[in-house]
Amino acid sequence: MRVIVVGAGVVGTMHAWQAVERGHEVVQIEREAEARGASLRNFGQIWVSGRAGGEELETALRARELWEEIGGRIPGLGFRPNGSLTPVRGDLELAVAEAAVAREDAPARGYKLLIPDEARALNPALRGEFSAALYCERDAAVEPRTAQLALRAELLKSPRYTFLPGREVREVIGHHAVRDDHGDVHTGDVVVLCTGAWLGGLVRELAGPALPVRRVRLQMMQTDPLGEPLTTSVADADSFRYYPAYTSTALDELNARQPQARTAADHRMQLLMVQRADGGLTIGDTHEYEHPFAFDTLEDPYDHLTEVVESFLGRPLPKIRRRWAGVYAQCTDPSRVVHRQQVRDGVWLVTGPGGRGMTCSPAIAETTANELGW
Repeated sequence: MRVIVVGAGVVGTMHAWQAVERGHEVVQIEREAEARGASLRNFGQIWVSGRAGGEELETALRARELWEEIGGRIPGLGFRPNGSLTPVRGDLELAVAEAAVAREDAPARGYKLLIPDEARALNPALRGEFSAALYCERDAAVEPRTAQLALRAELLKSPRYTFLPGREVREVIGHHAVRDDHGDVHTGDVVVLCTGAWLGGLVRELAGPALPVRRVRLQMMQTDPLGEPLTTSVADADSFRYYPAYTSTALDELNARQPQARTAADHRMQLLMVQRADGGLTIGDTHEYEHPFAFDTLEDPYDHLTEVVESFLGRPLPKIRRRWAGVYAQCTDPSRVVHRQQVRDGVWLVTGPGGRGMTCSPAIAETTANELGW
């Protein structure tokens, strides 16, 4: 079988990986010299802890297995099973963490509620004050800026894989063929469009204007090296308000009696933080849903994130090295992990994983391969 994959972000590259692993020939086409979108502008988290129970959690757990398996073969992915800690303060936040630990699927996530001394034994960098911490053993991380490059370098070892950068696919021709902006036609047995947040042009033409996917903008930042290990990923209690796993009467009480700080509420914020391989910290994020998106980055969210992080670390942050914005595609139906649609005979669109893209992409691609009979 010959598979044409359009898009070289993490979702597209994982589809290429699945096809090559199953013995098929793959041509992967990318409009940029290399992927530049949300697949690089994220935390690199394999984030199991907050996923909704059922299909979403099952997908995340399977993806976690696949990331570890692939990471064992490709050290350049930087896979590490670091887990995560969410420090909480006060009875209201503690009650949400206790409700999470009481879930039936808590053992599958590796949830444990730790007292401060236990949390600091696990992550000594957390010198600030907090009441307890929710630990998720199944969370992990990879290096987002280099993961696709490492995957592609491994794929290029196969004679069955071809990468064509700097080509934008403009047209689907008949069955199983596409024409790029160089005028070249690429024919296969199946075409998979993994176009990320690019939802106009050809995607709109194929899927129609009612595509149930929206674009979301975020802001993030990265510091100079911390100078010590941050042994787990770290979140704050605002992540309880964002992720579906924490839905409970305790969360309702938290929202009613302890609203978010004004800046966090205005920008729909949570803290997520991961240490990079070079020792720096990736810190975010915000969520903007209304179009048109701002074209600049705002300082208030960064100030808020800095304050929260420093309160957990009990020390000043290192110098901020980079600030950036990114845009990702998200299904408008929160019950769906991804939007997978046959848009023509032999042509499939796979998009809209939202903030689950980095976490779930290996399992999303595996499901596509299974459903299409690769």
